[in-house]
Amino acid sequence: MSTHRYGFATKAIRAGEQPDFREGASGDVVVPIHLSTTFARKELETPTGGYDYTRSLNPTRKALETKLAAIEDAGYGLAFASGLAAETSVLLALLKSGDHIIAFDDLYGGTKRIFDQIINAYGITASYVDAADSENIARAIQPSTRMVWIESPTNPLLKTCDIRAVAAVTRHNGLILVVDNTFLSPYFQHPLELGADVSLHSATKYIGGHSDVLGGAVMLNRQDYYERVQFIQNSAGAVLSPFDSYLAIRGIKTLAVRMEQHQKNALAVALFLEDHPKVRRVIYPGLESYPQHALFKSQASGFGAVLSFELQGAVADAKYFLERLEVFSIAESLGGVESLIELPSVMTHASVEEATRHKTGITDTLIRVSVGLEDINDLIADLKQALE
Repeated sequence: MSTHRYGFATKAIRAGEQPDFREGASGDVVVPIHLSTTFARKELETPTGGYDYTRSLNPTRKALETKLAAIEDAGYGLAFASGLAAETSVLLALLKSGDHIIAFDDLYGGTKRIFDQIINAYGITASYVDAADSENIARAIQPSTRMVWIESPTNPLLKTCDIRAVAAVTRHNGLILVVDNTFLSPYFQHPLELGADVSLHSATKYIGGHSDVLGGAVMLNRQDYYERVQFIQNSAGAVLSPFDSYLAIRGIKTLAVRMEQHQKNALAVALFLEDHPKVRRVIYPGLESYPQHALFKSQASGFGAVLSFELQGAVADAKYFLERLEVFSIAESLGGVESLIELPSVMTHASVEEATRHKTGITDTLIRVSVGLEDINDLIADLKQALE
């Protein structure tokens, strides 16, 4: 199925899952879960259908990877055992000892942990800048710089990068641009079209969409980059299982409708919080008060469903508020159909040093919300009673 002429929802549902009408086939509309770890061959030197061992290639994972490429309008897609496995594989594939990374100062704590506590042991270093201004990236380039790594929007402060401007800097200097596109999903943003070399996701989030699958995804266009990342995927074994591949495929089929409702609910929650006297500030790209609102609209077709807000008071007030919610679940992660809420300083970003957190703006009362698909009146009523 050539997907280029189809719309997003059609690609999300159909790509990678064409019924097989050959003799002996069953014409499955939904791709089967291929649990076999190995594949027999009739001719010694010819793997059947190109499959020999499921770590190298599996029919269910191949269907998912075809679908991932289609929804991001990419040449290639790869599925991994987790978002961090995807990130680590990209780093191992595209960098070597002595290389330097410029990264956004506001990043998911797990990504910073890889940079600061894992790859640095192998001679790869990272420095952090406020990449909301692309000039900060240009000023930070060293002779050993090989990669720029950004989130847009970031986690948890929802800062926005001008991806086109950053891509112009990386192209001019021969650098690799990696964009973590998890928060917006391929439905709302296409970093490759904006000039990125690699777009990656925690597929655990919106791609899976139901908080029941752990996975990662990498989408890219350059064949040489694809071959290098795929080599690490296979050689290091950081592959997504057939069953989790099936769950991710199922999740993608409803991605379009989910993201539309996620966004609708998130805007209503953001407007409610913005008007509440016990809330110091609300950070959500869909609000007119968001400092980079115009830039965000210029490179994304929607605002997503993650927002952060800062309570008046101290960390004890934040904990008191969170523990009195009834509909929202206090939990790490995001992107599921259920609404989740967390305190980054204690949970997702606890591995980041306190001084670094405060320097980047992650205060002790900053709360991150992943707005789900529950009835919006119930969500607002729950926030209201906990705040009061």
